[in-house]
Amino acid sequence: MKFYRLLLFTSTLMTAGCADLSSVDQQASLSCDVEFVILGIGQDGGAPQIGNPDDPAWVNPSLKLWAASGALVDHRYSNRYLFEATPDLREQMNLLDSMSDGGNAPLGLSAVFLTHAHIGHYAGLMFAGHESIGTQGLNVFPLPRMQNYLENNGPWDQLVNYKNIDLISMMPKKPVVFNDDLSVTAYLVPHRDEYSETAGYVVKGPSKSVLFLPDIDDWNRWETEFNTRIEDMISQVDVAYLDATFFDNNELPGRDMSKIPHPRVADSMTRFKNLPLTEQKKVRFFHINHSNKIRYSSSEQYSSVQQKGFKIAKRGERVCLD
Repeated sequence: MKFYRLLLFTSTLMTAGCADLSSVDQQASLSCDVEFVILGIGQDGGAPQIGNPDDPAWVNPSLKLWAASGALVDHRYSNRYLFEATPDLREQMNLLDSMSDGGNAPLGLSAVFLTHAHIGHYAGLMFAGHESIGTQGLNVFPLPRMQNYLENNGPWDQLVNYKNIDLISMMPKKPVVFNDDLSVTAYLVPHRDEYSETAGYVVKGPSKSVLFLPDIDDWNRWETEFNTRIEDMISQVDVAYLDATFFDNNELPGRDMSKIPHPRVADSMTRFKNLPLTEQKKVRFFHINHSNKIRYSSSEQYSSVQQKGFKIAKRGERVCLD
């Protein structure tokens, strides 16, 4: 089976500038029939970002961050379910293809799930159009406002009208079930919702589950406005991929960071410090801005996360769900 090749592949990604996979994840992946794979850990613009010529990733490709993305892979039936269609979709699909077989579905994808209508999370849909591969019938599962946006705004409505993508409606907290033992459930979160609602996803496999939550404004607002506690969500899953856009409020000199509301990694760690160690170990930070020093394993910020019992996600890491 093709997925046995990944152990060698991931070893080539383990450089001094990036977070390492745990040996447990690697060994578990060898016998997985169903797994969740991380295809990118960066914020929408990735790294290096345009207009930042001093970023070391320009000369050291191992430091590049692809925009946050993941995939549920069911090797039993050659089904793959993508989370986010990012501007880095070409590279991410090449990575996914090196790990798994997608069968005869368009792009080898049984479905695409989108969290919201900010450009780094859906712009990769452009590759489904005539200018690129020109898929037919690529299944995309949007929430109501996201569906309305894609159906009524160009150029995305052209993908719908030409049947490059087929939109399949989904609702918050209503599981979408595949093959009887896989499900994807959307949970609304507070975020800048200019064009669509914003969601995180709980992805359940035969025996384990993952929380995929790249963007949220505030943990407290999630509780007060949506009656959802992040601690409760962590307790329900085996691994929680959480928004880590910024480390703290000192990150962007000259900017009023109060106007860019994401949970700071430092604040999240403070909030979670009283959780049992088993719960803390579930947390893996991703959706990392190019300015966030946790992207470098040699940084104090990276060491702080590790020392406090949390983890930083890495491109190519895998979580066995069976």
